[in-house]
Amino acid sequence: MKKIGLFDTSIASDNLGDGIIMDAVSSHLRAMYPTDQFINVPTHIKMSAQNRADIKTSEIGFVGGTNLLCANWLLKAQWKVGLWDLLYVPNTVLMGVGWKFYQRPTEFVTALFLKQLLSKNYIHSVRDAYTEQRLRTMGINNVINTACPTMWNLTPEHCEFIPTKRAPHVLTTVTAYRYDPELDKKWLEILLAAYDKIYLWPQMQGDAEYVQAMNLGKKIEVLEPTLSAYDNALATLDVDFLGTRLHGGIRALQHKRRTLIIEVDNRAVEIARDTGLPTIKRDDVAGIKNWIESTTPIKLTLPWENIKNWKAQFRK
Repeated sequence: MKKIGLFDTSIASDNLGDGIIMDAVSSHLRAMYPTDQFINVPTHIKMSAQNRADIKTSEIGFVGGTNLLCANWLLKAQWKVGLWDLLYVPNTVLMGVGWKFYQRPTEFVTALFLKQLLSKNYIHSVRDAYTEQRLRTMGINNVINTACPTMWNLTPEHCEFIPTKRAPHVLTTVTAYRYDPELDKKWLEILLAAYDKIYLWPQMQGDAEYVQAMNLGKKIEVLEPTLSAYDNALATLDVDFLGTRLHGGIRALQHKRRTLIIEVDNRAVEIARDTGLPTIKRDDVAGIKNWIESTTPIKLTLPWENIKNWKAQFRK
């Protein structure tokens, strides 16, 4: 039995989207290592002495998704790995990791740090071409674009079962920290006019309060802020998904729900450019109206060969 380290981006995270990511990461890794033991350590908080001991004795360490990479590691990094931790971290392999925002060129110290931190023996998986380009620019060339692990089961066969006609209700999400109530109120009012009922899933603290402050009326029902409540709504309600949360939208696709993700940052933009993920600009009011009434099927183009090759290297 091997000991496998897993840098878990959902530990100490206030974003339930990290739980969606880690659900997919863990599922794919368990299929790759069915008889081995996984040791989960945090990324969003500093590792404890026990975490360091666990990860040091692991044969390999995987980093689970989300936008952990950035241009200034010392000041802006979400992944709380410091210089001291380099003594303990084993062969560390990225799995569907993304880059934090569009940023200036990577600082020299950050590039040196990442070259030391990331494995030179394995190919790294990143979730979009922009992240791949950022790593290659700093001299990390053992990297391929696999899209996000949350999408690896969205095969053409799966997508064939996603409806093309509007559902009577809609499930939505907002991103309160991307504050623009005037713009968000416009597309929410479109949903109010087009659907019999709106279900709001608060993916982070403050999302529900952000919508309630818009005074849109009682037609919006706020779901419990848990992943299980969201899954239950997607499984049992006749809904479309239309909202700003990238992984909230991908979770809806996993449940075979008609989906349109409203872009609020580089993540949805870059993944959509690479894969055909259904997204739309936040201010495209006419486009949102047209999509609701359209019958366009969802067709994704994932880098299946890259995904296959990335997984295959661990079976050698």
